[in-house]
Amino acid sequence: MLDTVVIPLVMFLIFPGVAFLLAMAFFLEWIDRKTVARIQRRYGPLHTGPSGILQPFADFLKLLQKEDIIPTGVDKKVFILAPILISALPLTALFLIPFAGPSALVWFEGDLFLIMFIFTLIVLVVFLAGYCTTSRFSVIGSSRAALQMLGYEIPMGLAMIGPALLAGSLSISGIGQWQMDNGIWTVLLQPLGFAILVTCMLAELEFVPFDIPEAETEIVGGWRTEYGGRKLALLKLGHDLELVLASALITALYLGGAQQIWIIPSIFVFLAKMLLVTLLFSLLRAVFARMSIAQMLSGMWKYMVPLAIIQILLIQLGIGG
Repeated sequence: MLDTVVIPLVMFLIFPGVAFLLAMAFFLEWIDRKTVARIQRRYGPLHTGPSGILQPFADFLKLLQKEDIIPTGVDKKVFILAPILISALPLTALFLIPFAGPSALVWFEGDLFLIMFIFTLIVLVVFLAGYCTTSRFSVIGSSRAALQMLGYEIPMGLAMIGPALLAGSLSISGIGQWQMDNGIWTVLLQPLGFAILVTCMLAELEFVPFDIPEAETEIVGGWRTEYGGRKLALLKLGHDLELVLASALITALYLGGAQQIWIIPSIFVFLAKMLLVTLLFSLLRAVFARMSIAQMLSGMWKYMVPLAIIQILLIQLGIGG
């Protein structure tokens, strides 16, 4: 009786639950910052912990101690609730990802649609977070975030559906299990879908060249301009958790999921693949320059949407899967 209560509670709070996911969020932020710094011939985080590995956590604690200001004229309810939702939504979605085996902590047939909905909901909350402040910079940034979503959401959804059609399952765990059973990674059958999903995830994460909603050289800090203290800490944590979610989702859908290789435990294999995806994100954002919102929308609708549709047609015709 005790095991039926204690074990699920430990899994939820520690591994692969909240504590593990928060640690991964800070670790992947450190990896991203160090990688981009090295490519740009900088040092990146250096002093807090070995090679600065504790710097993201130290930044989080520092922001928690800062004065928490609510500007005049904002919608207080939205202003306070938005940072909580932006950190809670990706954390919730991560429980649907199978980190340590064939099945996630929580899974059901159709959970892939829930992940899609959560990604959309995050952007809607971002829009409200900026729009509720009435700051000109925040309003412009939130409007850009909403417009950007209109460009990448359709190809991103189609790129997620590709592996589901191949595996005959709308469950992320089911797609990972199909790859394990067949001994092949989806990326080998659908490289186009993989490339589209990586590109769209860069836009979802607001990484260069799609950091248009934040654009510090144009609109200060974009939709986050008016946030500080604990609220900014939660916003940054939410972004780090979304980075974990994006890397884990691509790993589960396209890179074989949590399969065991030789004697290496499946969790370490999964984390290694996640690390490779994060390094790919960092490389791409380090070598490209920011696009304009018009270029982004035009490129997504002219190229990404048709390519994503072609990928689905190829699967239906039995080509590439």
